[in-house]
Amino acid sequence: MMNTLPNTQFSIPTTVRFGAGEIKKIRTFLDLVGSKNPLLMTDPGMVNTPAFKKILAPLRDGSSDYGLFGDVLPNPTEDNIDDATNQYLGNGHDCVIGFGGGSALDAAKAVALRATYGGSLEGYSSDLVPRGTLPKIIAVPTTAGTGSEVGRASVIVLRSTGKKAILLHPDLMPAIAVIDPELTVDLPPHLTAATGMDAFTHCLESLTSPEFHPVCDAIAVGGLELTIKNLPVAYRDGKNLEARGYMMIAAMMGALAFQKDLGAAHSMAHPLSTISGLHHGLANAIVLPTVMEFNREVAERHYAKLAHLFNKENVLKPDEEASRIAIERVRELNKDLGIPSSLKEAGVPESDLGPLAKQAIADPCHATNARPCTLEDFQKLFSQAYSG
Repeated sequence: MMNTLPNTQFSIPTTVRFGAGEIKKIRTFLDLVGSKNPLLMTDPGMVNTPAFKKILAPLRDGSSDYGLFGDVLPNPTEDNIDDATNQYLGNGHDCVIGFGGGSALDAAKAVALRATYGGSLEGYSSDLVPRGTLPKIIAVPTTAGTGSEVGRASVIVLRSTGKKAILLHPDLMPAIAVIDPELTVDLPPHLTAATGMDAFTHCLESLTSPEFHPVCDAIAVGGLELTIKNLPVAYRDGKNLEARGYMMIAAMMGALAFQKDLGAAHSMAHPLSTISGLHHGLANAIVLPTVMEFNREVAERHYAKLAHLFNKENVLKPDEEASRIAIERVRELNKDLGIPSSLKEAGVPESDLGPLAKQAIADPCHATNARPCTLEDFQKLFSQAYSG
């Protein structure tokens, strides 16, 4: 299929270089941020992929140095960040390139933070961090899900608690995001589905958050529409550059939208990764319909809008009916994407449910859920999501 998406540039404030083949210009982007010796960070699974070769070739062709840290964990830990930071400082690097999914991008951000301030990362899990001069970060996503390439946060598992913490700093916003859909064409269908539903959940939870931010609301609706139209196409035909490109835009929009905040699905997904080992996007996808049922009465208007995006004829239906239709459409979307209908089907042990609920109530994301959550609520939500 012919690609009609143009190559373009815009700032939000991250400078976004979007388009097929943009990765070939990585040396130009390094020059723009003044880097002579970047550290390229990725995970072991990426090192032998065609996508990795696309960034390695122009890096090797350049006259300046670069280093490689290829051991980013699926859920990066503080020890993992320490190892990468030691390499960064020991080899005199001056920029961090995050290459891969959200984990690699988050790890690159954490290294920039750690290399500047030192000490434990635990103290950075709030907005009350002094502004400093961090190394420039270049984010190169190879999935369409987290949107970390345009976000000011990094999610890391802390050494002291074993739980995911959200590190925040204004300079964690990457200087440049290279969004090249060619880097995602070899992503297998199950990861296309999981990461795409992560973007979908970002948009939906942002939209239903009670915080007031009409700009984020508009971005969230746009991201939902792009995901509904393009995720099934990218799942079925991974080589479709237009669908891949629009999904990368949807992921970016999701991250911009959730500056407004997230909700209970993310509070459930975080411990499902650390305790049960589920992929973050997969966890979001599985629990989302259950959380939507929990939120429906207070989020009726927003879910009705979602139903309209699935089918414009739903605009004629009352919000109450349309909101129920939206939940069923999300379930159908999951089914079409091969996503398990329950935590049980995904292999989560029933014995995990109690610890999962305890960690979920301690997670900050549900503070802006459409409806307040208690520990008992999370116990019920996990039980319902387990059964499907």
